[in-house]
Amino acid sequence: MFKKRALTLNVSVFGVFPVQLHHNMHTSHLPDPDPDAETYMNFMKKHCCYDAIPTSCKLVIFDTTLQVKKAFFALVANGLRAAPLWDNKQQRFVGMLTITDFINILHRYYRSPMVQIYELEEHKIETWRGDSFQNVYLQYHDQCLISITPNASLFDAVYSLLKHKIHRLPVIDPVSGNVLHILTHKRILKFLHLFGGMVPKPRFLKMQIKDAGIGTFTDIATVRQTATLYDALSVFVERRVSALPVVDEDGKVVALYSRFDVINLAAQKTYNNLSMSMQEAVQRRQCFVEGVIKCYPDETLETVIDRIVKAEVHRLVLVDRGDVVRGIISLSDLLQAIVLSPAGIDALFS
Repeated sequence: MFKKRALTLNVSVFGVFPVQLHHNMHTSHLPDPDPDAETYMNFMKKHCCYDAIPTSCKLVIFDTTLQVKKAFFALVANGLRAAPLWDNKQQRFVGMLTITDFINILHRYYRSPMVQIYELEEHKIETWRGDSFQNVYLQYHDQCLISITPNASLFDAVYSLLKHKIHRLPVIDPVSGNVLHILTHKRILKFLHLFGGMVPKPRFLKMQIKDAGIGTFTDIATVRQTATLYDALSVFVERRVSALPVVDEDGKVVALYSRFDVINLAAQKTYNNLSMSMQEAVQRRQCFVEGVIKCYPDETLETVIDRIVKAEVHRLVLVDRGDVVRGIISLSDLLQAIVLSPAGIDALFS
C-alpha cells in the first residue's frame, strides 16, 4: 500500500446536483555511455505516483448528465483543463472531458457568427456517445478509462502518458475507486526538478539542442496572424497539436496560441465568432496566457528543462536568432529523452 499522508482535496462534483453556473518526427540521440545516464530513469522508478500528488489540490468531477456548456464554463471558473466523468448509472468513472472536446465541438458545428451552436448550448455530455462521436470526447483505450494507481511508479506514469498520447492521467485508488489526482507531464517534470537534485546529473544534459535532436524540427504546424480562429481550430483537429506558433508574413513568431486559450472563448462567450483573425484572438486573451517562451539551437538541454519548469509552460518554441520558428520542444519530448530513452523505450513512436 502507498504510505498515507494528509491530503486536502477541494473536490467539486458537477451534474449530480443542480449546478448554477501531426505526425511529428521525434528523435533522441544520446551521447556515448554515461555512468549517470540512467539516474533520472531510476529516480522515476523508485518514486510512486502518490509521491507526486500535492498535499492540497483542486479536483472537479462531472456527471455525464451535465450540459456540455455548463461543464466547460465550470472548467473556466476553476482554471482547469480537464475533469473526470462519472456515470451514475454504471457507478464508475468512464472518461475525461478536456479542452480538446470543446475544440472538436466548435470545429464540427460552427457555421458562421450568425448561427448559434445548439449542440453546445443544449446537449448533455452523455449525448456525445452517439455513433458520430463514439468515444471521441472521452479518454478511452479499449473502452476503459486510462488511469493509474497511487502505488505505480512515476516511470510507469510517464510511459502511459506518452504511449497513449494523452496529457491527463487520473490517479485512482483501487480500493475506494476515488480519483485522487490528475497527473500531467508538467507535474511529473516539476517533481523531478524539485526532488531530483540529490542524484547525479546525466552528461547528456550538457548537450546543445541542435546536437541532442530532441523535439520536432520538420513540418512544424504554425498559423499566420492574418488567418481566422477557425483556421487555427482546423489545425488543432487535423494535426493534433497542443499549441500553434502565430507567425507574421516573414515567419517570425509573434505569439503562441494553445488549446487552453480556446477555452477562454467560453469564458468570454465569444465561441460563436470564430471568423476573427488570430491577431484579434491573441489580443482578446485576458488570462492564462503563456506567451512565447523560446529557446535557441545552441542552448543546452539543462537550460531548456530549467526554463520550461520555471515558466510552467508545456512547450518551448525553438527559433533562430531572427525569431523564425525552427521547431517545438514539448514536455513529452523531454520526458522521453531523460526518462524513457535511457531504458531503451521510445513511447512516442510505439
